[in-house]
Amino acid sequence: MDQDIRDFVPASCELLALGEPTHREPAFGLVRNELLVRLVDLGFRSIAIEIDRVAALSVNDFVRGGAGDLDRVLEEGFSHDFGELDANRRLVAWLREYNEDRPAEERIAFHGFDTPGENFSAPSPRGYLEYARDRLGLDLDIAGLTGDDERWSRAEAVMDPTMSPGITEEAVRLRVIADGMLGELYARAPELIAATSRAEWSRTRTRLTAGIGLLRYHEQCARHPEQAVRLRAQIATRDALMAENLLDIRDIEAERGATLVFTHNLHLRRTPSVWRFGDEDLDWFSAGAIVGSLVGERYACVAGSLGRSEGLGLGEPEADTYEGALQGDIATWGLRAATGLAPARTRTGTTPEKGYFPLEEATVAGVDAVLHIADAGAIVGTVES
Repeated sequence: MDQDIRDFVPASCELLALGEPTHREPAFGLVRNELLVRLVDLGFRSIAIEIDRVAALSVNDFVRGGAGDLDRVLEEGFSHDFGELDANRRLVAWLREYNEDRPAEERIAFHGFDTPGENFSAPSPRGYLEYARDRLGLDLDIAGLTGDDERWSRAEAVMDPTMSPGITEEAVRLRVIADGMLGELYARAPELIAATSRAEWSRTRTRLTAGIGLLRYHEQCARHPEQAVRLRAQIATRDALMAENLLDIRDIEAERGATLVFTHNLHLRRTPSVWRFGDEDLDWFSAGAIVGSLVGERYACVAGSLGRSEGLGLGEPEADTYEGALQGDIATWGLRAATGLAPARTRTGTTPEKGYFPLEEATVAGVDAVLHIADAGAIVGTVES
């Protein structure tokens, strides 16, 4: 019997994380959109997806009635090229329409919860720190310490510790300055909010903490000469920053309703995540593991599972795999409790270059439920028709 998303949203749930096994299968975004409509009826009033939190501020402005153009919002407000995905275009357009003529407390907010970078790239912290400096009215030469932005953003700065500026004297000085600005931002909160608004104060903090997070990330890039150790530290730092963002988003949304989180399975499960990189198995605590340990039953998570996908070159899964067992039980897409899944073999013969991670025992053990899509093409075809 098919189960409804409502079956996996206990009264205590404030953060419901919905995962996908790859970012390259559009069917998951389309199903996410459908589930959000149902969750709104349960009191959900915000969605957070795996994009740059600072860039996503413009998307939130737009969906809550602000000026702007849909195409431009998708281009500038979505990192990782996710604005090119039709499911995200549909999501933003629906949110804008839903929020129209509704009071502010009933409008659905849009958040990003990722850092401004990715696992193998990270920009300069200059612009984020300068934004906070200007709002605080301070006389600080940030650009003189950061130097050219390319010094930070080039691939070598992340992949080669000898080329990273992350532990230079200038970087150390920047971290001291950034910490001081954060302290001043809080110390002057009454004055700053009275002069502008609480929303503007929050925007300043979001940009400043993004800059501080980039300084932390670049420090990890510089500290570890061994590639596997460095990559693990970078990934773990990124997930920790994601967790901080999710907790802050919940603080912002606490009085309005619960939040749907949409991300890759590796970022949501409570068990340690593992990524095979070359000959090394990199393991770390995901954002979901961190948040779940801190908020307990207020966090629930649903992993995404995929049967067939022409775009990813995935045919019918073997019957003795997790996907194979779900495939025999679900015709199009459906939800199943993780505790109801019998132990099975991890799927092989997949295409890791497509970013696809099949279900495995640790994933199933670290989530509350699984959302399985039997045939991705059928989902996309139904929506397009």
